[in-house]
Amino acid sequence: MSVLLKETTASGICTLTLNRPDSRNALSDELIAELQHALNECDADNAVQVIIIAAAGSVFCAGHDLREVKQKTALEELRDLFMRCSTMMQAIVNLPKPVIAQVNGMATAAGCQLVASCDLAIASPAARFATPGVHIGLFCSTPMVALARKVGRAHAMQMLLLGEPVAAEQAMHYGLINEVIATEQLRERCLQMGEKLAQKSPLTLAIGKEAFYRQCEMPLADAYDYCNEVMAQNMMRNDAQEGINAFIEKRPPVWSSS
Repeated sequence: MSVLLKETTASGICTLTLNRPDSRNALSDELIAELQHALNECDADNAVQVIIIAAAGSVFCAGHDLREVKQKTALEELRDLFMRCSTMMQAIVNLPKPVIAQVNGMATAAGCQLVASCDLAIASPAARFATPGVHIGLFCSTPMVALARKVGRAHAMQMLLLGEPVAAEQAMHYGLINEVIATEQLRERCLQMGEKLAQKSPLTLAIGKEAFYRQCEMPLADAYDYCNEVMAQNMMRNDAQEGINAFIEKRPPVWSSS
């Protein structure tokens, strides 16, 4: 059984489905590698415009596979594992295409990190989010990086220090996810959102996504200077000219990604 299922629709939405339901979709070495490879493929494939990360079974992702982790007794082995996982998480952020998390079930530790690394997240009422490493003497330090950049510090610290599960509605209040939708409508809603994104200029989305994450790390004045330049450069691109003309002429735009 493949640990990652990949399916692309005609509208350019690629769904990557974590497929280790018997292991609660834990991020094994193999699954991390397959996710990294699939993200690289999505980046290179012009037919793919939006990525959805979903999961088989009743758990979204239980984090690292602790049975595998326990077998790594050398410090360098552990450093390598966490570095490869962190690289994969950063690939989601650095991908110039929107990534949506489709969450139905528990997302804990690195699974919660995976959700926090995505640009958008839609969850069912069955979803729960936790960074419970503190319960087993292993603080969720790498999940903390994504979590603290997605939610406020007070809520991030509460999740990290207490390790208690947060319900879907509360996670939306925290800013970890965007919407809570009925389980039977979850897939349809994610595809609907993906289709809306796929209608936008891929170039414009790429420009905006990169600028968003870069300016978040800057002081206010530097962020404005940077985004002034981004917007000016964006305005010079053909897609911006086409979009403005289409708006004025009351017609759908035709994107050239140039």
